[in-house]
Amino acid sequence: MNGISARGRTLPLVVRPLVAATAMAMLLMPAANAATPANAESPSVNWDLGDLYPSVDAWSAALAKARASGDKLEQWKGTLGKDAASMYAAMAAISDLRREATRIFVYASLQGDEDLKVQPAQERRQQAQALQTLLDEKTAWLAPEVIAIGAAKVDSFLAQNADLKRRFDFSLHDILRNTPHTLSPEGEGVLASAGDLLSQPDNIYQQLNGSDIPWPTVDVDGKKVRMDQSAYTKYRTSDSRAERKAVFDAFWAAWKGYQSTLGANMATQVMGDIFTSKSRKFDTALDAATFADNMPSDVYKTLVAQTNAALPTLYRYLRMRKKLLGITDDLQYYDNYPSLFPSKSIPKFDVADSERITLAALAPMGDEYLGLLKKGFAGKWMNALPHAGKASGAYMNGSAYDVHPYLLLNHNDNYDALSTLAHEWGHAVHTLLADKAQPYEKSNYSTFIAESASIGNEMLLNDYMVDHAKSKEEKLYYLGQGLESIRTTFFRQTMFAEFQLQMHKEMEEGRPLSGQRLTDLYCTLLRHYYGEAEGVMKIDPTYCTEWEFIPHFYYGFYVYQYATSMAGAAEFTDKIVKEGKPARDRFLTMLKAGGSDYPYTLYKTAGLDMATPAPYQALVARMNRIMDEIEATMGKGTH
Repeated sequence: MNGISARGRTLPLVVRPLVAATAMAMLLMPAANAATPANAESPSVNWDLGDLYPSVDAWSAALAKARASGDKLEQWKGTLGKDAASMYAAMAAISDLRREATRIFVYASLQGDEDLKVQPAQERRQQAQALQTLLDEKTAWLAPEVIAIGAAKVDSFLAQNADLKRRFDFSLHDILRNTPHTLSPEGEGVLASAGDLLSQPDNIYQQLNGSDIPWPTVDVDGKKVRMDQSAYTKYRTSDSRAERKAVFDAFWAAWKGYQSTLGANMATQVMGDIFTSKSRKFDTALDAATFADNMPSDVYKTLVAQTNAALPTLYRYLRMRKKLLGITDDLQYYDNYPSLFPSKSIPKFDVADSERITLAALAPMGDEYLGLLKKGFAGKWMNALPHAGKASGAYMNGSAYDVHPYLLLNHNDNYDALSTLAHEWGHAVHTLLADKAQPYEKSNYSTFIAESASIGNEMLLNDYMVDHAKSKEEKLYYLGQGLESIRTTFFRQTMFAEFQLQMHKEMEEGRPLSGQRLTDLYCTLLRHYYGEAEGVMKIDPTYCTEWEFIPHFYYGFYVYQYATSMAGAAEFTDKIVKEGKPARDRFLTMLKAGGSDYPYTLYKTAGLDMATPAPYQALVARMNRIMDEIEATMGKGTH
């Protein structure tokens, strides 16, 4: 479940992003089978799924009812063009059933993540997914029928029926925009039926990653440790370079053993992406992915160009890292993870502490925003603490429109956990704002918007922690965390985006895509981004199998939005702090818009053009300011 963005614009399905923590938090967070930390009790530590359904029996009854209703959806076929009232009746019936089906899936998904070892819960998740596929199949005729009716008649119906306009105008116009890429009802049905099949590469990856890889044992910290993901995350931050190297060598060697298998699996994922894009008459898989959000291709191109132009700033950071860690030979890839300023004096933050600090740090967001945060903290909306069998990572699931958002964390009382809490609650408040302002059909917001809201929270939190640090040592620690956040969420995610683009280009141009070829492509990018030719960092080929570990590559062209969102967040938060209410109001208006317009348009309305260099340059300037402040605080240069 890590990092999934389950979203779609196919009317009338509205699946809000299952928005996860930033890529850094996702990949640095210990797995859920870590020991549960001592935490001060907070009302939101343990979620209550009873707000969705009071029992499994009630859920099962809802599932059965939805299945029966789904089997009857084709009764509406052929009625949309009769008159405005008929179109509204059909679309409302379908949308209302989608709304309930999404609630059914949320319950099954959340309950399944409570303990991945409980098979009946995993089976319920499969049943809920099958219901979604059924509804896709039974409504595959809808878009072709709207297109056949034509724009003039659709617009006349919207003018005649206020409810149709209020709920469905954006979706209907989006369907018409998709005319060149919409198939016949039969073709749409075939693609809908292929949904479960096309999701299998991710399922195979999750199975291998979660249970089937035999992890090696490594001598670290004076004991033998099974080097699974949890241990890798923990021990790669070791102060001992020898231990870090041992951790990397063992962990990536384990993945290397599956290079051929996961290469074939990734190739299947890419084949599926290309199959879908070609079926819908797109030139490339990237064109298909960006079309859904009506995203100008210049956004993707500008991101990559600006990130590459900013690599000297990343190299400055890496050279600073080398000096601060006292490394006299080549900086290595395993040197990325130790804290620049390790300190045992950094406070611990239990859940209650994290909620309190988050409220204080987000004061610039204003009373409306803080009021929603307080409401959430007072409820049982969050499964916060790690335990055996629980899903790893962190996410917010706000897809159940008629209920509140739910959040899964694995809070381990450190600063990363505090930052992740602030991040995920940014998504939750975004959901609450959009749900209040928009009907269900327009509440679904894009990941492109979602991550700006949450990463903005992280930035405000980091600035707050720097400003309120009780010692020079603590201040330097938080400044270092701010730097690492930019490395992982901006530079690293753009590197991932380039890798995704290269994978698809290889296959689209007729070249084979083996595990070794993927490793070679990834290695070239690692060496470029981390400045091997410039003498900044040495990349051991052993670690170039890292692509196997990244779950995001199974979610389509997803990762670039982390990087664009971070740039947008930097611009928004700077303006909110400097301008106050006017900038805050523009930002909150964007969040309240939900999915009532395309994300690029919403950004521009809020005063930010993500197809121009300015937002990316603002983020790079922030990174340089942090390094300047580190040097000033230390009283000497660190170039």
